[in-house]
Amino acid sequence: MNNNSLSLKIENGFAVIEFDQPEAKVNVLSSAVMKELAGIIAQLASMSDLKGLLVVSKKPDIFIAGADIKEIENIASSPEAEAKAQEGQRILNALEKLPIPSIALINGACLGGGLELALACDYRLACFGDKVKIGLPEVKLGIIPGFGGTKRLPRLVGLSKGLQLILAGEAVSASEALKIGLVDGLSSQNRLLEEGLQFLKSHPKKRQGYKPKIKGWLNKFLDRNPLGRAILKSQTRKFVLRTTKGHYPAPLKALETVTANYACGLDGALESEARAFGELAVGEICKNLISVFYLVEKYKKAKWSEAKPGSIHKCAVLGAGVMGGGIAQLFSAYGLPVRMKDINYQALGRGLKQAKEVYDYGLKKKKIRPNQVIMGMGLISTATDYSGFANTDLVVEAVVEDMKIKQAVFSQLDSAVSPRAIIASNTSCLSVERMSQGVQNKERVIGMHFFNPVHRMPLVELIRTSHTSEETIATMVEFSKRLGKTPIVVKDSCGFLVNRILLPYLNEAGFMLEEGISFERIDKIMQEFGMPMGPFTLMDEIGLDIGYKVACLLEENLGIRLKVPQIFKKVYEQKWLGKKTGKGFYLRKAKEKGPNKEIYGLLSNPQKTVLSDKDILNRLLSKMTNEARLCLEEKVCAEPSDVDIGMIMGIGFPPFRGGLMRTIKTPDGCPREG
Repeated sequence: MNNNSLSLKIENGFAVIEFDQPEAKVNVLSSAVMKELAGIIAQLASMSDLKGLLVVSKKPDIFIAGADIKEIENIASSPEAEAKAQEGQRILNALEKLPIPSIALINGACLGGGLELALACDYRLACFGDKVKIGLPEVKLGIIPGFGGTKRLPRLVGLSKGLQLILAGEAVSASEALKIGLVDGLSSQNRLLEEGLQFLKSHPKKRQGYKPKIKGWLNKFLDRNPLGRAILKSQTRKFVLRTTKGHYPAPLKALETVTANYACGLDGALESEARAFGELAVGEICKNLISVFYLVEKYKKAKWSEAKPGSIHKCAVLGAGVMGGGIAQLFSAYGLPVRMKDINYQALGRGLKQAKEVYDYGLKKKKIRPNQVIMGMGLISTATDYSGFANTDLVVEAVVEDMKIKQAVFSQLDSAVSPRAIIASNTSCLSVERMSQGVQNKERVIGMHFFNPVHRMPLVELIRTSHTSEETIATMVEFSKRLGKTPIVVKDSCGFLVNRILLPYLNEAGFMLEEGISFERIDKIMQEFGMPMGPFTLMDEIGLDIGYKVACLLEENLGIRLKVPQIFKKVYEQKWLGKKTGKGFYLRKAKEKGPNKEIYGLLSNPQKTVLSDKDILNRLLSKMTNEARLCLEEKVCAEPSDVDIGMIMGIGFPPFRGGLMRTIKTPDGCPREG
């Protein structure tokens, strides 16, 4: 039989449910699909001669991607959301209660509702390889699992591991899933159905009870003892509040739901889960995070050009500073041979050290294996001349932010690389068109602005000059995605998009400091708003040498609107450069930490302006929104969503706010200026 998205086959006493939604790249558990599933389960429950059930997907590398997010977005009331969760729970309960053993055959992404369906089966078998990702990412959308996941996952893998997976919303690999007991075995792709059938034949009865794989006395204490569970809940709550600053209610709600229901029966657990889901699904934060989800997906898929992209196999980086070393590491991490050039081997040593530190951090966090460090560093070669550059497909310039130096470098590159090679600049604000004046084939020149730290920041600004070809744009867009980055294409103008919006915000913070508002208070207000750090902490991270010079360049090119406050100049002249020197607006030395009170001694005739927290917030936000509007008017970017993705991925503008341009009013309900 065929029921649109689902089909049922029965052979030799074994039933097979196949998910394959027509004209869709992935399977999702929409209301229509769940209704089909309910009908098939009811049919199976009425059959007396079945031996087992296999649940499979016909989509390549996709099991079930989750619930239908569009349906969640359109929910209008808490009772409606709660009812939706209850209906999903009822259907999966019916699956779990079938009198025959069932197994989910996971061939790829198994997320959200897809994992909840798999958890309702007695057993799970997953494919080897990188395509399999298993998890419950609901908290990233401002909700919690609503089809039984808050109960079924912890009972299978234990409370501690269950909380870790649900609260982080991260997916695990097939091998990690096997290690923690989330799946019962691994199989190759071409033998998945066969081995799933053999598994059921060797397990002819339904699963009897759950005994999570918990190692170590401490983990067993935290999982199986009421006092241990109370301690785990308390410590986890502190961690959640520390990492989310209380801005995201879903992790806290998930924590309460999971811990309260861990030791109780399934029915009671599902009731409280549905209620919590109902409360969250209609909240503003959920709606904003769903909006950001669609935004990210849009830019992941965006082509930016209809031209056919070229291929990039070998790269070079010019400059071995923090950015140059970071870019070289990124290229090598993705298997690309990269030549790094600088004026001497001392500088090259620093670049190699920067790359090695990134690799070592990944090793420490168990994100990579030792052999990946060896292979990655082995792909980075060094030179003090242009030897080897003729064979490269891409050169990224990352030298000092000085137009004359960059122009000289570009002229040298023009004769050092092949005519087909793309020449890119990592400049954060200088005109790419001006620096490429000495290049013959200007159509292959583009800006490629990475954000610091390169390995962590997801955004890349691709800067189009008046000469940049469509093929170059298409090639660099696809190459950026290959590196795991999200690219946005912007017009060549001073500061481009992100820095141009950011600098007025930083300047305004400086002017308020000169008006007598403490920098500690300003930082605190912006952190409470949801920014990852306040403006002064950010300047310390960037470095006052870089930040001040970029700010001056924007003032020089864009006029009085981007005027730089005198306090920045004075701090720069003191060589209090921030993190790199251990002293900026804050002290960062081993025995000296906290605000640098000497800053206040640099203020000339400091005023005593009285401003509320609301006033401070509105002044800072309005500077960003006003500059964003000008960027749109001047066609620096094409649409408001470019601003939103740029600010979220470029500076960490809080996703739960939905983006800089999405919100019509400030968080306190006051209209924005401008």
